[in-house]
Amino acid sequence: MPRVKYRDADIDLIARMMRAEAEGEGNQGMLYVGNVIVNRAIADCLDFRDVRTIEDVIYQVQGGNYSFEAVQKGNLFYNRARPNEQRLAKQVLDYWRQQPGKYSLWYFNPYAPCPPTWYGQPFAGQFKNHCYYEPAAGTCASVYT
Repeated sequence: MPRVKYRDADIDLIARMMRAEAEGEGNQGMLYVGNVIVNRAIADCLDFRDVRTIEDVIYQVQGGNYSFEAVQKGNLFYNRARPNEQRLAKQVLDYWRQQPGKYSLWYFNPYAPCPPTWYGQPFAGQFKNHCYYEPAAGTCASVYT
């Protein structure tokens, strides 16, 4: 059973985002970004109460900007997904989940050491240039299912 309900179009959408956000971090880095996307679709808490689909997550606007910089800036996100990214996207949607992205709802590249918290959320780990953050204890039980 997939981790989240999805359509064929969602495979392409998440594949494009994974590539745009983490191509330089290889397959593993793209999988972690994919984890965050799926986690946001599952999480019924915090900033993600009103996003239930992959499309909702990718195009979510917070504070007047898209949650994912790649949507706004265009870069690789608007290129066609390649078979490798499509395969990785399907893995994330169906079953793949590992730390530091396993329960993370946020990630960013600080261009410096990862801070211990980010907007009050605890540090879950780092992979190459991206720092990953899980929800604070007791604030988002749904992401742990």
